[in-house]
Amino acid sequence: MLKLHEKSGEDTVALMADIGRRARAAARPLAVASTEAKNAALTAMADAILRNEQAILEANAIDMSNGEEARLSGSFMDRLKLTPSRIKAMADGIREIAALKDPVGDVIVAWDRPNGLHIERVRTPLGVIGVIYESRPNVTADAGALCLKAGNPVILRGGSDSLNSSAAIHACMVEGLKAAGLPQDAIQLVPTTDRAAVGEMLKGLGGNLDVIIPRGGKSLVGRVQNEARVPVFAHLEGICHLYIDRSADLDMAVKIAVNAKMRRTGVCGAAETLLVDRAVASTHLVPILEVLRAAGCEIHADAEVIKAFADASAATDADWVTEYLDAIIAVKLVDGVAGAIEHIETFSSHHTEAIIAEDAQAVERFFNEIDSAILLHNASTQFADGGEFGMGAEIGIATGKMHARGPVGVEQLTSFKYRVRGSGQVRP
Repeated sequence: MLKLHEKSGEDTVALMADIGRRARAAARPLAVASTEAKNAALTAMADAILRNEQAILEANAIDMSNGEEARLSGSFMDRLKLTPSRIKAMADGIREIAALKDPVGDVIVAWDRPNGLHIERVRTPLGVIGVIYESRPNVTADAGALCLKAGNPVILRGGSDSLNSSAAIHACMVEGLKAAGLPQDAIQLVPTTDRAAVGEMLKGLGGNLDVIIPRGGKSLVGRVQNEARVPVFAHLEGICHLYIDRSADLDMAVKIAVNAKMRRTGVCGAAETLLVDRAVASTHLVPILEVLRAAGCEIHADAEVIKAFADASAATDADWVTEYLDAIIAVKLVDGVAGAIEHIETFSSHHTEAIIAEDAQAVERFFNEIDSAILLHNASTQFADGGEFGMGAEIGIATGKMHARGPVGVEQLTSFKYRVRGSGQVRP
């Protein structure tokens, strides 16, 4: 089990510098590790997680008890909580990652030049990755496994609220590395709750950190994006929209709206704003809101919506830019797909948007004109997840436009290099 580092200040600076150096030392052997060795490590990790289920649950119980004493929010506690089914899902996710094609060494594209040179663009590991996350202890498994598959050492800095759970999971990850003969420093968990550790990661650990991926609330992600001296893959908020077009099937719209908002309210893919085409307000609006309300959802709505559905609170300007992560949704009537696009492009965080429609032209316009990382047609926004995309798992959703966008899986954790093969050519 991880030994907790109790000191702070200069001791934390030294601790983090050492972690960075050890991660960099692990980078080269991991980059050339065989697919078989990486998959063996992943399989052993999954086995260890299932074998140590009780120890993980006991560690999580400590975190949950501490969270209750600290009066953490219900949505935060839901993200923190582990159950036998969630532990099994972690193990299953690792096995799915093991089953994925190894991206390292994959030839993305190849071509021949008139002078006989053969050029290949080939995937390579990104390098040492830092992941800073809050509450979700399962990120320890997901991030560790994804980075390993892509040949990257990873430094994991989980939230203080989940340190016991993360440490128990991390022990299983190290067990897998040992079993496969891979460097144990390939997956390191920062063993301190000292916030100075995050600051050291943002500085880049003396040039040993290549990329940072934050997963957490707005304040954490905002700090990382503002202060990091290395590239960042992140999304600040998940202000996700669900638009009900005039051509939408009502039963489908009701089913998807409830799932998109209420399946898990604390995930970044939960719908936060519902937009309904004014043309079907008389037929679609109330049935959807009635089912949402019956499911326990609080509704904040514009004046037009309240006239049709009195069991709603008046929306303020803040509602259109709020990631509730709770059983609350903002509702507004819009003038068709054009009105939906205008609202989304004004208020969206460019994470995930969905349209419910049978009109193919409306769908194409929605897809073409909205600049968000993930767009869905006739499906819940809660599919905004790397596991649901067939990636095994994800480290997060990236909403930037450089390098990675959308779910960050194994391919997004690689860069590339060019291999050029000749037969004696010289440049005239």
